[in-house]
Amino acid sequence: MKIEHLAYMTEKPREVAAWYTENLGFSVKRKLDRSPDTHFLADGSGRVMVEIYNNPKATLPDYWGMNPLVLHLAFLAEDVPAERKRLIGAGAKPVGDAQINADGDTVAMLRDPWGFPIQLVKRAEPMVL
Repeated sequence: MKIEHLAYMTEKPREVAAWYTENLGFSVKRKLDRSPDTHFLADGSGRVMVEIYNNPKATLPDYWGMNPLVLHLAFLAEDVPAERKRLIGAGAKPVGDAQINADGDTVAMLRDPWGFPIQLVKRAEPMVL
């Protein structure tokens, strides 16, 4: 099996989808302009999607209160510190500084402007292409 998408429920799916396309290189594959305002966004590879939506029947998670180690969306970045700075300039909130972990990977944790945790990573030994 292959992963098709990860779902991300948010109060403002249109705004989140616009920010992800503008700042993270996603493209819109399908969207619904009425409740639940679903947007299927494909990453730069075109092989993985994030569904951004708002279903009023479900409780919105408290992303701001959630430890980002519990749930986050990780992105490959060639220059983690530069991408971190760029995304902070676009409204992301830093969670600590960029660092090199024990495996030699460069990582940085942020939150998108709505609180969802995103991680930037450059692996010392790439795991995916």
